[in-house]
Amino acid sequence: MDNTEKLQKVLARAGVGSRREVEAMIQAGRIRVNNQVAHLGERVAAGADIRVDGHRVKVPDAEEVPCRVIVYHKPEGEVVTRKDPEGRPTVYEKLPYLKNSRWIAIGRLDLNTSGLLLFTTDGELANRMMHPKYEIEREYAVRVFGEVTEKHLQQLRKGIMLEDGPASFKQIKRAGGEGMNQWFHVILTEGRNREVRRMWEALGLTVSRLMRIRMGEQNLPKGLVQGGWLDLNLNEVNHLRGLVKLPKLESAPVISKEDRERDMKRARRAGRTRRAKN
Repeated sequence: MDNTEKLQKVLARAGVGSRREVEAMIQAGRIRVNNQVAHLGERVAAGADIRVDGHRVKVPDAEEVPCRVIVYHKPEGEVVTRKDPEGRPTVYEKLPYLKNSRWIAIGRLDLNTSGLLLFTTDGELANRMMHPKYEIEREYAVRVFGEVTEKHLQQLRKGIMLEDGPASFKQIKRAGGEGMNQWFHVILTEGRNREVRRMWEALGLTVSRLMRIRMGEQNLPKGLVQGGWLDLNLNEVNHLRGLVKLPKLESAPVISKEDRERDMKRARRAGRTRRAKN
């Protein structure tokens, strides 16, 4: 019986990063297993000496890692990276402290996009939520500058060719606005880099604002200010796990209505403090 696991899966569970991030570390030669430089596809046994940038990684058993998920309201101007060489603010600076674990972003939003971001401590959940085969819906509110015709909308539904392949919106509907600035709600099931913006730009139109408002069935909570975060409760976490064929959790930290209201107030206070400093 094979008691080994893929290296990137083990390190994702340890909170080093998503599987994709771990694969990039392996390719860069930053990871060693039993004093040998790791390679893509490598499998490791329990008790293996795994080091990232020379630091040994403590790998917990799958049963030891609690699956916690939070929703974060990302403002424009923050980058989804742990450290930015240009010194720009990152989303990780405002997330709650974790002991013996790390937050893993489920997907990304670019610098000028705001809205819903999900973070988890469970690398397997993050990996599956980002995998194209599960077709997790992502819904965005888009403000478009330019004259949008019914022909444009038909093209976006049918599909257009981008430099990295064909792309289409699963659904697109008007959401208000007038003249040269109109709002639309669009849904797609993949998360390619700047895909929403590039699709409109391919038709000669400009996206002047972009906000993600839903991922799966998880909406951006009403009243959650930019820069604020909330824990998802057991039912919400299990719904996400069900979308990607992971077993349901039997227990998780209880998030009561009072807890959520307290977190909302905390987020609003933090937002007022940041605005006062700026």
